[in-house]
Amino acid sequence: MKKIIPVIMCGGSGTRVWPASRETMPKQFIALLGERSTFQNTLLRLNAAIFDEPVIVTNHDYRFLVQEQMEEIGVHGQIVLEPERRDSAAAVAIACEIAAARAPDALVAVFAADHVVQKVEAFRALCIKAGEAAALGHIVTLGITPTGPATGYGYIRPGAIAVAESGVAKVEAFVEKPDAETAERYIAQGYLWNSGNFFFRADVMRGELAAFEPEIAAAAAEAFASARTDLGFLALDKAAFGKAPKTSIDYAVMERTSHAAVIPADIGWSDVGNWQAVWELSDKDDHGNAIRGHGVVVDGENCYVRADDTLTAVLGVKDVIVVTTDDAVLVVGAQYGDRVKNLVDELKRRKRKEAREHRRVYRPWGYYQSIDSGERHQVKRIVVKPGHKLSLQKHHHRAEHWIVVCGAAEVTRDAETVMVHENESIYLPIGSVHRLVNPGKIDLELIEVQTGSYLGEDDIVRIEDVYHRA
Repeated sequence: MKKIIPVIMCGGSGTRVWPASRETMPKQFIALLGERSTFQNTLLRLNAAIFDEPVIVTNHDYRFLVQEQMEEIGVHGQIVLEPERRDSAAAVAIACEIAAARAPDALVAVFAADHVVQKVEAFRALCIKAGEAAALGHIVTLGITPTGPATGYGYIRPGAIAVAESGVAKVEAFVEKPDAETAERYIAQGYLWNSGNFFFRADVMRGELAAFEPEIAAAAAEAFASARTDLGFLALDKAAFGKAPKTSIDYAVMERTSHAAVIPADIGWSDVGNWQAVWELSDKDDHGNAIRGHGVVVDGENCYVRADDTLTAVLGVKDVIVVTTDDAVLVVGAQYGDRVKNLVDELKRRKRKEAREHRRVYRPWGYYQSIDSGERHQVKRIVVKPGHKLSLQKHHHRAEHWIVVCGAAEVTRDAETVMVHENESIYLPIGSVHRLVNPGKIDLELIEVQTGSYLGEDDIVRIEDVYHRA
């Protein structure tokens, strides 16, 4: 069998496991379980002989996070940037174009970046069987063997066996998320959960997209043909990609095609769709409590407590989820885990910035983190990676004072360039043209104190920028 080209969908809105996950840092980039993010674990799961180098489909906001997390685990691949979100059908269409450029009948597998698979070897063995069936012209999905009557997943009704050697069956029907009573009936009738993972030949999926969704197929072909390379990323053409209607691959193809097939998968799978799922996948004490970080539970049962920085103590409660970050606290009854998204929607309606972003904001050069703010001042911690630089810029409304606490800073200030070392500082008046560079071998850390009449991030006039933001 040819190697399978794995395509990882890496978007997300960061609402289902808020406040750890947010729009600027969705859950696939967070270490929800163990020390690695689910995105990194997905990459490592696909780092096997049956797979080619991965293709990661993401957006401009996440591109450097994707790149950094790949570098951390030593995995190489192609990063493709969607100029706007058009749902999964357009992303699959782009995957087809990329694969077909290598070979028209290339084998492709599409995976989510934020799913958990506990039985990795069983998963890889099923991928071989699914790939063999896909080579015959089937569009194969992994149908997860249910562990209970879940109401949060779509279901698949398997039909007649299509490939006897592997147990791949035709799909009789895809059905929507059921209520509890219907879910019980589905399990009794042998239904499977829809994992959203698909295997197909590029020419087969391209043909189905052209037949059922010609606008999506045409937009993807044009966006790929007009794509450009930007800092090593493949940036799709915005005007062309924007012509693709927003719809999922399930609606666009899988529920309409005669090629749909399913292989039963008992692989310890979860889409980690809420905090209750995180609790279920976590190690627990004798009372069913799962604790991550600085959490303490006394006289409690079946609690999940996550506290990365702040001591979080829970006393005398059952079936409660408590998540503490440096700027938000979530307390929710376990049975309401699916409603966290509704809570985030309400926070957005109230224009709470905590709904969308963390205090720590990642940039291609490193990150900055808010420490304190007032009407005319703001204090940030800035970390710049070795060899990286910020844009050459100026501000109309604020002055800045930089104090280096670790490393060495090369600072451009108007016509001069100054080296600032640990325990030294430099002042940048309003309107001065300046740039910060880390010329060293270790992270540069500094404290920035801003003062002025307006302190918003949009008071940045970029004159020159290596990341093409000027």
